[in-house]
Amino acid sequence: MNKTEQLRDLGQSLWLDNITRKMLEDGSLRHYIEELSVTGLTSNPTIFDEAIGNSGAYDEAIREKAGAGKSGEALFMELALEDLRRAADLFRSIFDSTDGVDGWVSMEVSPLLAQDTAGSIAAAAQIHAQADRPNLFVKIPGTPEGIPAIDESIFSGVPINVTLLFSREQYLAAAEAYLRGIERRVAAGLDPQIGSVASLFVSRWDKAVSDKVPAGLRNRLGIAIGQRTYRAYRELLSSPRWRRLAAAGARPQRLLWASTGTKDPQAPDTLYVEALAAPDTIDTMPEKTLRAYVEHGALNGAMAADGGDAEAVLAHFARAGIDVDALALQLQRDGARAFVKSWKELLERIAGKSAALAGADKENA
Repeated sequence: MNKTEQLRDLGQSLWLDNITRKMLEDGSLRHYIEELSVTGLTSNPTIFDEAIGNSGAYDEAIREKAGAGKSGEALFMELALEDLRRAADLFRSIFDSTDGVDGWVSMEVSPLLAQDTAGSIAAAAQIHAQADRPNLFVKIPGTPEGIPAIDESIFSGVPINVTLLFSREQYLAAAEAYLRGIERRVAAGLDPQIGSVASLFVSRWDKAVSDKVPAGLRNRLGIAIGQRTYRAYRELLSSPRWRRLAAAGARPQRLLWASTGTKDPQAPDTLYVEALAAPDTIDTMPEKTLRAYVEHGALNGAMAADGGDAEAVLAHFARAGIDVDALALQLQRDGARAFVKSWKELLERIAGKSAALAGADKENA
């Protein structure tokens, strides 16, 4: 049994935090599925920006779509969904055999909509329809404006990956939106089985405080936040409110660990994977982190359902002057801005490639 199979047997799903056309064409993704227990993947604007910018694999598709009059977000959406449909099809047997627990891929709404509730609802519905795959999540950020969009999208039957969550409180707001959406479906006599995950970002906490805390506290904040949030997740799943929905046929909104690549070169590259091994969760890993865990990671047992020493560790950070509530809000705002930056760079890159390819075609005509 390899190490990723051990995580699977613990009850944790392993998803890949990456997608490229090359990965689809050279068999890498199929290898991860068949040999390394990968059962889903996530994407974001930064991932697609790097994939399109660092490869010629998309050039022919850009040439064809630009020649047909496509540009900007519409052109990108077609490129991204071509990849994600292929990935969704590779995961489809897993999706079917797990009754929709695993086998998902994710596509993000435009980051420009992070503060636009109505725009997010409309975009999520459009992506869901255009993707035409039952195992594709639409990612909506868990910003204050995103929360009602999540509620409405779930009610409308759109599977949602709630992204950019950084704290227990932000997770609980996302969970509340999911529960409301499902409760509304039950009241309306609709199928309550709408998939959702709530993505808690981990390593960015430690990067944010690395130069603000004593050495003994370095690379401990993200894990403590994860432990605190996991306790809230377990408590919610044992609540009477959730039991009523489960009895009606609803499936849990699973907790997903995001940003699990170690950013501190002095820390173990498998730090977060090992610390966040927890039943009924998902760990979405960059390829580098996946390979590192396979090579030299270790499963040291499951995370404590009661959060372990999280509150004691967080008390140390409070004494060191770290206001985790304020920092959680700042990290969410910074994350949204970073995705906007990647989004704009991505569209500029596509526009530049479209122009360059059109120019080359004219020269060769």
